[in-house]
Amino acid sequence: MSQRELRTLSVPVGVAGERIDSALTRVLGLSRTSVVKLLEDGDITTNGKVMPKSERVIAGQVIEVLMPAPLNSEPIPLTPIEGLSIVYDDSDIVVIDKPVGCAAHPSPGWTGPTVVGALMAAGYSVSTSGPSERQGIVHRLDVGTSGLMIVAKSDQAFHALKDAFRNRTVSKIYHALVQGHMDPSTGTIDAPIDRHPKEDHRFAVVATGKESITHYEVMEFYRAVSMVKIELETGRTHQIRVHFSALHHPLVGDTTYGADPVLGKSLGMSRPWLHAAELSFTHPVTHSKLNFTAPYPADLTRSLALLSDAVLP
Repeated sequence: MSQRELRTLSVPVGVAGERIDSALTRVLGLSRTSVVKLLEDGDITTNGKVMPKSERVIAGQVIEVLMPAPLNSEPIPLTPIEGLSIVYDDSDIVVIDKPVGCAAHPSPGWTGPTVVGALMAAGYSVSTSGPSERQGIVHRLDVGTSGLMIVAKSDQAFHALKDAFRNRTVSKIYHALVQGHMDPSTGTIDAPIDRHPKEDHRFAVVATGKESITHYEVMEFYRAVSMVKIELETGRTHQIRVHFSALHHPLVGDTTYGADPVLGKSLGMSRPWLHAAELSFTHPVTHSKLNFTAPYPADLTRSLALLSDAVLP
């Protein structure tokens, strides 16, 4: 068994005030799931006391972390994914149209297929930069979200794309079907997001959360629902779902964030109606301008066809 490293760190000013799980995810480069497991196992302490995952850190606070054993001996499962389409491929990046039901990368508790595993199974190489379980991953889509996603193949592309997302120079356009009629039909949602104070699997608009900005424009009004074009300025976990739920317009099918299950069932939706439809960015190595679009998958197309026939609640 690999020797585990005991690491001592002083909390940097940039993450002061954040929850310990969020702060260490950023500082250590581990996945949040890995940090939470360390917290639950009592492997993160301050002043000799085990830290709870809800505790907020202070600048200069000294924290000791018993780091997880290296994962190099545990290769990423290579699992082909039916329906995963390659939209663009060169020596530095690959752009995919991700189907529903696969995660971006392996994580504790997830036993299904992953984008990284599927690409490697198909013979694609991915960058080894970043945490070992997130090789090549520069941004993510939820398991239940379909659409466009970039994966870095070279280390140069990985670091350049991480900077591009951090500097908000990548344009990400989503289409979503939301409950009710949006009024106004065009706007910006500027509301900070953090983990839900009581339900750890959800996120919420929280006054002390991270800056989160969503721009939207209604593309079409249907009876009882609106088709919305969304551009993310920031990229928080569940940002679109949280923001529209906070406005009392949850995504159709998104029962986790308050959607009407009867409405979702009438439209054949068993997941949030959300699709990453457009992606525009500067190539990380050649610096050429790239623009991609992805059509709706079958389940979203079927739901739109049902709109004219369904008896909506």
